[in-house]
Amino acid sequence: MVRVSAEAKGDDWLCEVRVDHAGQRTQHAVTVRRGDLQRWAHGAKREDVESLVARSFEFLLEREPPNAILASFDLSMIQRYFPEYDRAFRRQ
Repeated sequence: MVRVSAEAKGDDWLCEVRVDHAGQRTQHAVTVRRGDLQRWAHGAKREDVESLVARSFEFLLEREPPNAILASFDLSMIQRYFPEYDRAFRRQ
């Protein structure tokens, strides 16, 4: 299970993410920039941000265990490690 709580910080969003997956519990801090929303989200409201981050964590959890996910990162870093992320999430 992935739970996301987003809070606006200027033009960006800071998301607190709690993951309970395969017997592991982890916490993460994810920054979502305006450009990330324009590229990958379906809007710029809190619900849109939380949905994008939750879907992004589901994507990550298909590829690695929760304890392998960085504790703090910018959402755009995912595509550096997994180039297919952009293709999977890019708005059409």
